[in-house]
Amino acid sequence: MANSIYGELEQLGKTGGAAQTPEEAILEYVKNPRPDSDYVVRFTCPEFTSLCPVTGQPDFAHLVLDYIPGETLVESKSLKLFFQSFRNHQAFHEDCTVGIGERLVKEMAPKWLRFAGYWYPRGGIPIDVFYQTGAAPEGVWVPEQAVPTYRGRG
Repeated sequence: MANSIYGELEQLGKTGGAAQTPEEAILEYVKNPRPDSDYVVRFTCPEFTSLCPVTGQPDFAHLVLDYIPGETLVESKSLKLFFQSFRNHQAFHEDCTVGIGERLVKEMAPKWLRFAGYWYPRGGIPIDVFYQTGAAPEGVWVPEQAVPTYRGRG
């Protein structure tokens, strides 16, 4: 594996848990094997959790990440562990959603990124937060996220 694009990864194939905070979490990236092709990568995390910064109660969200890679791809295990690092993180929905999108854009430098947090109700009101870097490049198929408005999401 040392000669592959995966040779530098520290988390893939190893045991270990998530960082205690998002700031401590390490997102790993690999070289995009198809940098001259525009294609969409989608990750879905239907069981994201964080904590309300006021009450300390858990908040739950269905996250959807769509991006068109530039020179790098985010490694999926590191993304999973990054998401898990929010379990004890206290922040409002908007801060979690936009902060994740901004960090990915800063570190990964995708050609385009769209990130959505479909949050389950807090106080009877679901909150959906969307972050996008601009219009997707022309000619790229970007499927709908297909997460319904709240009706007992599942």
